Amino acid sequence: MTRLRTACACVLVAGLASTDRTVAAQTPQTLTLEQAEQLAVARQPQLQAAQALATAAEAQTREVRSAYFPFVYGSVTGVDALSNSRIAAGGLNNPVIYDRYANGITVTQLISDFGRTGELAKSAQLRSDAQQQAVTLTRDAVILRVDQAYFAALRAQAVLKVAQETVHERQVFVDQVTALANNQQKSDLDVNFANYGLAQAQLLLVQARNDVQGGFAELSAALGEPDQQIFLLVDPAAATAPPDDVAVLIARALQQRPDLAAVRLNASAADRFAAAERDLARPTLSFAASAGFTPYRQSTLTDRYAAAGVNMNVPIFSGQLFGARASEATARALAAHDVAQDLENHVSAEVRIAWLGASSGFERLALTDQLVAYATRAVGLAQSRYQLGITSIVELSQAQLNVTEAQLAQAAARYDYAALLSALRFAVGTRP
Repeated sequence: MTRLRTACACVLVAGLASTDRTVAAQTPQTLTLEQAEQLAVARQPQLQAAQALATAAEAQTREVRSAYFPFVYGSVTGVDALSNSRIAAGGLNNPVIYDRYANGITVTQLISDFGRTGELAKSAQLRSDAQQQAVTLTRDAVILRVDQAYFAALRAQAVLKVAQETVHERQVFVDQVTALANNQQKSDLDVNFANYGLAQAQLLLVQARNDVQGGFAELSAALGEPDQQIFLLVDPAAATAPPDDVAVLIARALQQRPDLAAVRLNASAADRFAAAERDLARPTLSFAASAGFTPYRQSTLTDRYAAAGVNMNVPIFSGQLFGARASEATARALAAHDVAQDLENHVSAEVRIAWLGASSGFERLALTDQLVAYATRAVGLAQSRYQLGITSIVELSQAQLNVTEAQLAQAAARYDYAALLSALRFAVGTRP
C-alpha cells in the first residue's frame, strides 16, 4: 500500500511539473479590475451587436419621419406606339398612347394624415430609446461577467496558494514522521496516515491548478479574447459592507434599471403605435406636382408639361381590417404594460435576494477569520500533544484537515463576497 501511494505521489508531482511548464510558457499580463472592465466594454462582440441594433433602431426612426418631407424623383420615358392605338383592356380608362421621348421630375408631399405619422414617429423614437437602454443593460451584463470571472480567478489563485502551503506542510510532516518511524519512535500506521494527508493535499493542489486555468479561460472569454490568456491579477481593495436598508435599494432599482426603462419605453411605444393604428380610419391629404420637357413628340403634344394637384383619400370600408389592426395593437400595448409590471416585481425580488446574499457573504468574512484562528490554535495543540505522545495521529490529522478547510473557506469568502457585491450593484442598476 505504501508503494502504491508513493507511485501515485510521483505521478501527481510529474503532472504538476507539466502544468508549471505550460503556465510558464506564457508571460503573465498585469490586469486590474478596472482595466478588465474597460477591455471587455471595448471588445465584447455581444455589446457591439447591441450597439449595432441601437443604430438600426435609430435609422428606423428616421425612416418613419421621412414622411414629413417631400419625395422627389426624376423620370425619363421613351415610347414607340402603334399608330392610333389605345389601351383597351385591363383598366376602366382608355388612354391614347403617343410616340414620345420626355424627361421631368415629380414631387409628392404628405400634407396631413391627421396624426398617424406623428404617432408612428413617436413610437419609433421610443423603441429607439428602448434599444439604447438595451445597450446599457448589455454593457452592465458584460461588466458583471468580467467581475464574476475576475473574482473567481482570484479565488482560484487564493485556493491554489492554500493548497501549495498545505502540500509543503504535509510533506514536512511526512518527513518528520518517517524519521521517527525509522528510529522506532512512531509506527508505520503513523507514516501511512501522514502519507494519506499528503496525498489529499496533492489532490487538492491538482484541482486548484485546474481551477486557476479554468478561471483564466473564463476571464479571457469575458474580455472578448479568442484564446486563453494568463494574467497577473491585481487584488482590489477590501469591499465595504452592503447597505443596511434594502427598501432604498429596491426603490433605486425601480428607477434606474435599464431593462425596466426599456420595457417601459416599449410599452409607451406600443401605446403610440395603437393610436397610429386607430388613425388608419382618418383621411389622408397629399400634394403632387410633375413637370418636364418633351423634346421628341407627336404633333398633338406640347414641348413641355406641368401639373399640380391635391388629393384626399377617405377610408370608407376596409373589410374590418383597420378595426382589427387597432384591436391587435391595443391588446399588444396592454400586454407590454403587464410585462413591465411583471418585471418590476421580478426586479424587487432580485434586489432583495442579491442583498441577502451580499449580507450573508459579508458575515462569512468574520466567521471564516474566526475559523482559521480556532483551527490554527487547535492544530498547534494537537501537534504538541502528538509530539509528547499524549494523542494519536488521528487527532492530529483531523486538526490539520480542519485548518485546511478553514483556510479554504477564508480564501473563498472574500472573493465570493466581492462577486456577490458586484451582483448586487447589477441588480440595483448602479454599474460604473
